[in-house]
Amino acid sequence: MSYYDIDAILTDAEKIPCTFQIDVPDLGYLDNQPGHTLKAGSRVALPIWLAEMLAIANTGAVDMDDPSQSSKSFITFDLPSALGNDVVQALKADPRSVPLRDQSAHFYALATHMMELSEEPELSAVLRKTFVSRAAEIALHARKVGGGGSSYHGRDGGGAGGKGKGKATKEDNASNLGVGGAGEEFLRGLDEWERKLFRSAHDGTKASKEWMENVKKR
Repeated sequence: MSYYDIDAILTDAEKIPCTFQIDVPDLGYLDNQPGHTLKAGSRVALPIWLAEMLAIANTGAVDMDDPSQSSKSFITFDLPSALGNDVVQALKADPRSVPLRDQSAHFYALATHMMELSEEPELSAVLRKTFVSRAAEIALHARKVGGGGSSYHGRDGGGAGGKGKGKATKEDNASNLGVGGAGEEFLRGLDEWERKLFRSAHDGTKASKEWMENVKKR
């Protein structure tokens, strides 16, 4: 991943809920108390890049009375709402029904980063299943669009593809989302990773179709 990767920068700017473990002078403004000390136990939303550094770092202090309290981390953190229990349960029920973009435009990147910072075996399993299920759906829609059977609005809001003139094949009807309506809602809910996957699949389908047409002309 490039240092200048815009998606990576935006992911690192996502805020997660953090709890300070120590009193920090002059940081009260983070808790809407300018000029005051930020007290231990205060919950504050911090960008991932900052939360990660504070969670890994420690105070370096030594408590002679209670060694277990020595070298505390500055903060602890929880999973953001985009990866909360309600979202995870919805993904378990039907991964295709959840508009990931409504949770975070960089849903998978955010989830991957959070799993690097904490052990979440259940979340890992759910996301793996989610990606596989949705990737199959994305590939199906990309094939439809590549063949002119649907429309898709990407990051810039522009459409891709038009109305298809041929009859729908058995593969076209494999998705219960359909070509329009719910299908378009599904495409609008794709996060950035999925949109890149869709564009790649769409371009591949279009290139394959053009190649086949050129072969038939020979």
